[in-house]
Amino acid sequence: MATINPYLNFLGNTEEAFNFYKSVFGGEFVVFQRFKDSPHGDNMSAEDKEKIMHVALPIGNGNVLMGTDALDSMGQKLNIGDNFSISISADSEAEADQLFAALSPGAHVVMPLEKTFWGAYFGMLTDKFGIQWMVNFDYDQK
Repeated sequence: MATINPYLNFLGNTEEAFNFYKSVFGGEFVVFQRFKDSPHGDNMSAEDKEKIMHVALPIGNGNVLMGTDALDSMGQKLNIGDNFSISISADSEAEADQLFAALSPGAHVVMPLEKTFWGAYFGMLTDKFGIQWMVNFDYDQK
């Protein structure tokens, strides 16, 4: 069965925000990636390279708070109030396909489901009600 978790977007202060959340909730980051660690990191400004591509902080039993920095250089615009998505972690590629297809009628597909460099099957869309969704299946699930 798929799980859902909040995915937060920030205007360059993701690291500060997540260090604050870590102080509130405790625990350790299970993922902390900067844009410089991505395949396109060499093509970015020195400032953008140091920003956060993905961070994940487990909270409680089975919940994960995740986030990223929105980059103007990548054409990403952010409005406070719509700076989050609901991330669905599917149990299989087939489940990811089914969920993505079910959410797609009338949606704006931001990124179709595809295999990614970080070892996942991933896609993003904004549904017909304006809710932003991320659908993900990690290939290294146990």
